[in-house]
Amino acid sequence: MKAITEAINLNSTNVDRESIEGILKIINTEDQKVAEAVGQVIAQIALGVEAFVETYAQGGRVFYVGAGTSGRLGVLDAAECPPTFGIPPTCIQGILAGGMEALSEAREGYEDDPAAGKKVAVDKGFTNKDFIIGITASGETPFVLGCIEEARRRQCTTGAITNNADSTIVHLVDISIAPVVGPEVIAGSTRMKAGTAQKLVLNMLSTASMIRSGRVYENLMIDLQARNHKLQLRAERILQFLTDEDLDTTRAALRGANYEVKPALVMLKGKLLYEEAKQLLQEHNGHAREALEKIGVKE
Repeated sequence: MKAITEAINLNSTNVDRESIEGILKIINTEDQKVAEAVGQVIAQIALGVEAFVETYAQGGRVFYVGAGTSGRLGVLDAAECPPTFGIPPTCIQGILAGGMEALSEAREGYEDDPAAGKKVAVDKGFTNKDFIIGITASGETPFVLGCIEEARRRQCTTGAITNNADSTIVHLVDISIAPVVGPEVIAGSTRMKAGTAQKLVLNMLSTASMIRSGRVYENLMIDLQARNHKLQLRAERILQFLTDEDLDTTRAALRGANYEVKPALVMLKGKLLYEEAKQLLQEHNGHAREALEKIGVKE
């Protein structure tokens, strides 16, 4: 099978003869196809979100597994979730062929080793509570396939983000997400459209899952970790917006809640003490809206 990600793009065969603006217009025209391709696999992404949410709810872990650009994108998404949504870093983890040294330098040979992929699964102690998502543009990366095979043996839920709809990984996993973006502007350079599609899918998977897990209220990050001055100011703005209280009141509530926005929100809206707000949130699995509705606070 010839992967479409390796095919020649007939729309860019003369790109080396173009002006700078001409090159950029070709790239931009091709990039516009990415969102459309992702839009065509919304139903499959939704299945991934359901598995993600279930994994998180039962205390399992989500692992993104990839090599090269695909692996780096997984590591990036995993790294950004804890500060954005206030989850422990163990909940979502990125696994990159060649280790974290491959974040900043190319280590292509490692992606050809399926045994290394299996070893990572063993070393991380995959269990049947975990959700393992292989990210590979071609769908044929041996490191990723080895990891997925070991994950299946351990009865994990498995998924794939790939850009070839009939690749090997598609037939290995429980949930396949395959936005087909077509040939790249530079043949085989999957850091371009394929990588952009993968990034969009990862954004959707993690963000929608965290929304469904109660870590967003309206469209605001109420579980952000306010670890620096910028984020403390953001926490204050969020709480002011949601409660219509003045700055002194919101700051006092945040100080009383260790600068945790969610319990501060429940404290102000429900007129509760910090311990009461925390207990109420715990009873409702961290869902602030459900907690407030329970005590009669209507939006």
